[in-house]
Amino acid sequence: MSSTLLQVIAGGLLLGAVYALFSSGLTLVWGMMNIVNFAHGDFVMLGMYVAFVVYTLFGAGPLLGAPLAILVLATLGVVVYFGLIRDIMKGPMLAQILGTFGLALLLRYSVFWWFGANFLSLPENIVGGTFDILGLRIQASRLLAGTVALAVTLGLHLLLTRTSLGSKMLAVAEDSTAAQLMGIRPDTMQAIAWAIAAGATGLAGALIATFFYIVPTVGETLAIVAFVTVSLGGFGSVPGALVAGLLIGVIESLSGFLIGAVYKDMVVYALFLGFLWFRPQGLMGRL
Repeated sequence: MSSTLLQVIAGGLLLGAVYALFSSGLTLVWGMMNIVNFAHGDFVMLGMYVAFVVYTLFGAGPLLGAPLAILVLATLGVVVYFGLIRDIMKGPMLAQILGTFGLALLLRYSVFWWFGANFLSLPENIVGGTFDILGLRIQASRLLAGTVALAVTLGLHLLLTRTSLGSKMLAVAEDSTAAQLMGIRPDTMQAIAWAIAAGATGLAGALIATFFYIVPTVGETLAIVAFVTVSLGGFGSVPGALVAGLLIGVIESLSGFLIGAVYKDMVVYALFLGFLWFRPQGLMGRL
């Protein structure tokens, strides 16, 4: 295998880890409340703009931008839950779809109004230059984004499976009425889930902004990636989102290198549809 091909695969794995990070928040909300958040991609977009504002005002990179993006988006997640989600959960699925889709449009066009429609970007050297690792030249910003995203996604899985808080959240997801009888407050657990999910998107947005274009409509593209990742991994499965994100990142990179960047999305979605034909529940989902 050529060194160039190995470099493409390594880049795909790092990008896929970021996909997994912001997709794990979507699968967490789905697993707990059976709600599909159509504003999820726009949450990532807001994280990118937080990173841009931090750089513009303070000249700082992800070291400051990422924590602030987590804080801002986690706060937004709690506000959205109590201000919108808690009420529309009582209605039909159509109300949930239209409610979160309306939220996505509100966020998107608010950013249009404030920042305009111009493409923005952070300096290429905001994180550092390029590292030579075992003969592979990897951009520092991508290496940082991939490794942090992978660590946080694994940490989220451990939080859900190895802590008291995670056990309470899973209990609410399984049966909120029974959990309430055991002294667990479903409202609190669901608000925490939204804070964690939105915080993960803020972190992902701040990391991906170091090497991705920033524009109000970028949330549309990232939302599609998140839904494909969650569907492929299995709704409600954080490990599934991780594996699916890595796969999609590698497939995107390989198809862009071997066939052409124009066709990479076509290859990803064609393989995705073909896989779901045989396994509709996804890699780690349950029917």
